[in-house]
Amino acid sequence: MFKLPTTATAPFCPSEVRGSVFVSTGTPLWQRILRMAGPGLLVSVGYMDPGNWATDIEAGSRFGFELLWVVCGSSIAAMLLQTLSLRLGLVARLDLARACRARYSMPVNRFLWIMAELAIIACDVAEVLGSGLALHLLLRVSILVGIGITALDTLLVLGLQGKGFREVEAIVLGLIITIGVCFAVELAMIHLDWREVARGLIIRPDVWRDPEHLVLAVGILGATVMPHNLYLHSSIVQTRRVASDERSLREAVRLSTLDTVVSLSLALLINAAILGLAAGAFHATGHQTVADIQDAYHLLDPLVGGVFASLLFGIALLASGQSSTFTGTIAGQILMEGFLDLKIPCWQRRVITRGLALVPAFGGVMLLGEGGIGRLLVASQVVLSFQLPFAIWPLIRLTSDPAVMGRYANGLLTRILAWSLFGLISAANLWLMARLLGGQ
Repeated sequence: MFKLPTTATAPFCPSEVRGSVFVSTGTPLWQRILRMAGPGLLVSVGYMDPGNWATDIEAGSRFGFELLWVVCGSSIAAMLLQTLSLRLGLVARLDLARACRARYSMPVNRFLWIMAELAIIACDVAEVLGSGLALHLLLRVSILVGIGITALDTLLVLGLQGKGFREVEAIVLGLIITIGVCFAVELAMIHLDWREVARGLIIRPDVWRDPEHLVLAVGILGATVMPHNLYLHSSIVQTRRVASDERSLREAVRLSTLDTVVSLSLALLINAAILGLAAGAFHATGHQTVADIQDAYHLLDPLVGGVFASLLFGIALLASGQSSTFTGTIAGQILMEGFLDLKIPCWQRRVITRGLALVPAFGGVMLLGEGGIGRLLVASQVVLSFQLPFAIWPLIRLTSDPAVMGRYANGLLTRILAWSLFGLISAANLWLMARLLGGQ
């Protein structure tokens, strides 16, 4: 079987934690489910980062629930792609970056690596802007100062050195629960019109004819299906060790798929809640120009009528930005080790990524002003969408190859769905690019 050797070093970074949890078929089912749970949770935080907030808030405030079907469809697409990623990791014991290095020529690998790194930087720009904005809203510091403070999140990574992967997963779970509870309370305050919610689930083909709808739809897609998460998942799923027999492997794939579907369903609910909050609190009350997160924060209290609504919003935003910090660092390590066979300490990787993200974040705020954060966040998600095909293509090719996957290679239906998704995303990106270049 197509395979590269893997290395094992110290905890927290990707190559440092493989084999940290052993899953035996001899234990009760509930224990096996709990032991397999975790990788999907880490992947899911990328689906609820500040970039998602920006696209969901603007979509909800401007168009109500009209783009809710895009949020749901993007999440279902993410479940399919992440399932392919985890199968590559569990069956071939390879992450996507290492598999690409083994299969493709050096120029192709360098190109794929650059595309993936651009995706991580775009994602980190969103985390910088979101966390900086949250600090501005909660602590009343300027946004530029808040952005500067985010550079200190390297200390969080340093604090996790020597920790096992289960500790990282527990921290991320706590942050996700924080986000979920905050939005559950806020949604209870605004009394949604559930008939409008149901109508929002109906697919609207007219999104292709309206460039404003299309930009937001592509932004939602880029914010939901993260390119670097495909590399991340195929690596961190290998923290679960299973016996080499067919029964154990089959059950590991099934339980890991369950972990992924449940985790991404939670991310879907949070994204739908963000859009629903914007639709119910802003669009329904005539505030249809709320495109920035800070506007949403300041309008929540007077519109919702709750003293703590905006405070909960700010806390959830900060938790969102910080939870994505961990997975962005791990994904960056996976790319460097897989494509370049280069290993550096996690904190150094964090400094490099955050340093590259701070430049466009500072520059964008100084150029566009504090009111331009919403546009910067949406733009970062559109960039992510443009990177998606370059991660999806090798993933589908590798997981469809019996030499790599054996009997677990993609079946005909899976290949049709995956390639259709690839074509749809590529077409949407090309359509949007043509619209933008045409000035429409």
